[in-house]
Amino acid sequence: METINMLLCCGAGMSSGFLAQKTRKAAKKRGISGSIDARSESEVSQYLDTIDILLLGPHYASFKEEMAKQAAPHNVVVDVIPQDIYGMLDGEGLLDFAIQKLSN
Repeated sequence: METINMLLCCGAGMSSGFLAQKTRKAAKKRGISGSIDARSESEVSQYLDTIDILLLGPHYASFKEEMAKQAAPHNVVVDVIPQDIYGMLDGEGLLDFAIQKLSN
């Protein structure tokens, strides 16, 4: 069984919270364990030592470089959620995206 600890980040964590919920369901269906949570940008630093990947909402793309610098000492992959996945709240698509980013 594969394990992924993922954190989604957006302003207040609302829309990313719905996406996290759908991604958890997709992961459970595939037998992938771990954690998939959503938090606001201000909380990210508290979770860097417990996650594998940090995914930012498309509207937070400008924070990617700053977040990547914070995450580097923790070996956390940082990327921006593609707009189509985010807009459709596509949990399956986000899980595929995260797995692909972690395997690079």
